[in-house]
Amino acid sequence: MNLPEGKKIYFASDFHLGIPNRESSLAREKRLCAWLDEIKNDAAYIFLVGDIFDVWFEYRNVVPKGFTRFFGKLAELTDSGIHVEAFTGNHDLWMRGYFEEELNIPVHHNAITRTFNGKKFLIAHGDGLGPGDHGYKFIKKIFRSPISQWLYRRLHPDTGVGMAGWFSRLGPKHVDGEEEQFLGPEKEWLVQYAYDMLKKEPINYFIFGHRHIAIEYPLTATSTYVNLGDWIRYDSYAVYDGHNLSLKFYGKK
Repeated sequence: MNLPEGKKIYFASDFHLGIPNRESSLAREKRLCAWLDEIKNDAAYIFLVGDIFDVWFEYRNVVPKGFTRFFGKLAELTDSGIHVEAFTGNHDLWMRGYFEEELNIPVHHNAITRTFNGKKFLIAHGDGLGPGDHGYKFIKKIFRSPISQWLYRRLHPDTGVGMAGWFSRLGPKHVDGEEEQFLGPEKEWLVQYAYDMLKKEPINYFIFGHRHIAIEYPLTATSTYVNLGDWIRYDSYAVYDGHNLSLKFYGKK
């Protein structure tokens, strides 16, 4: 695919809408909407790379309460012809059709590859990729099982969503001011995954979320690992202009 002249591709992840409280989440949602409104004039594609919500589970006829400003902005973008795609993350892996049907946004549950202007991208949230994290990989298989999801849907939404929120709060606490640290290529599972993938095929950009660090790390002379950071600490995103990709921070020059 070739980008039209003057158009760009945007990538962002880990909004975690819903935490730690309504006031903080609402302020973050408004920043996201302002950012989306700002980029709509030159965006050809927007990739939302997982953990959009801190908790998300779709019943057949019920979706979690809230986020109406965000949904309205997404609908406005797709109605105007901007191509938006989303990914599930470890906090919102139970997406079952709402984005596709109501917002015209395809949802990816696994890594995808795309080529733009001759540059190859591998895009994924990043949870469960690479070596290690075997406990989570086992739990993820259970959570993604159709049987598990069928059983969960037997719960009343108030109970089910409340239970999911409780489990989410048991995990890592993503709080403003508590920054994750890059551990180096030997200890970063996603960097190891990227190196393994490069043995199979040439990829210019690996785009991930999940780690909550905003970083561009050169893997080779022609390949770069990019972690998108989050919108709790950084308000960070990546943009590709058809020639180069760069990591940026909303509200900062």
